[in-house]
Amino acid sequence: MEIFQITKTFPKEELFSLTSQIIGSSRSVCSNISEGYRKRQYEKHFRSKISDADSENSETQLWLDFAYACNYISEEKRNDFQNKSEEVGKSLNYMMNNPDKFR
Repeated sequence: MEIFQITKTFPKEELFSLTSQIIGSSRSVCSNISEGYRKRQYEKHFRSKISDADSENSETQLWLDFAYACNYISEEKRNDFQNKSEEVGKSLNYMMNNPDKFR
């Protein structure tokens, strides 16, 4: 939601490019976790969806780098998002490596 809120400050010409990309990838992290958790009794499916969430998390980091490079967000905000994203990534990796703990 923080990412969604900050994209409201992006220029209107970014609406159909950077803004939609960063919102989409950040929301996909959550939706993939949700889908994987609902199918957690199927280990391969669970791992696949959590892996997808991890990929979307990485994509979100990339779009945040672009937002920073375009001066749409401050270095401090980018670093804050980066730190949070890394924590999400650690949690996702734990889930992928320990699927039996989520059954």
